[in-house]
Amino acid sequence: MPAPSWASSDAVRASMRGNRSRDTAPELAVRHLLHAEGRRYRVNYRPVAGLRRTADVVFTRARVAVFIDGCFWHGCPLHYQAPVAHRDYWEAKAAGNRARDADTAERLTAAGWTVLRFWEHEEPASVVAAIDVVLDAAPAGRA
Repeated sequence: MPAPSWASSDAVRASMRGNRSRDTAPELAVRHLLHAEGRRYRVNYRPVAGLRRTADVVFTRARVAVFIDGCFWHGCPLHYQAPVAHRDYWEAKAAGNRARDADTAERLTAAGWTVLRFWEHEEPASVVAAIDVVLDAAPAGRA
């Protein structure tokens, strides 16, 4: 007999199982624009060997790691609303994700990487423009 579900309802369970950890619509939109510019990058890549943190888009030569954070999962100050069911769990989950995000940025920066974070609701063209500024400022041969 399978263990009972952790979700508050079958509909919630189906919704949570359908959430993607990579190749989300915001990521794909940004990657499409970057590729159209001729930028080449790695997807869902660990910038630092031995550090179990995966960036959404990584420019290895320029040492730039890009994260496109979901408003719900990372607690966007504009859009996050904790669910009514299991509110304490979800608020702790979002707070833990924000703490891990800060730790990731600190560790990658200490290892010589530039970390860029964007919210899923940001316009893809604006995200790409911000990435371009950083890549264009990279030392010659590193972008």
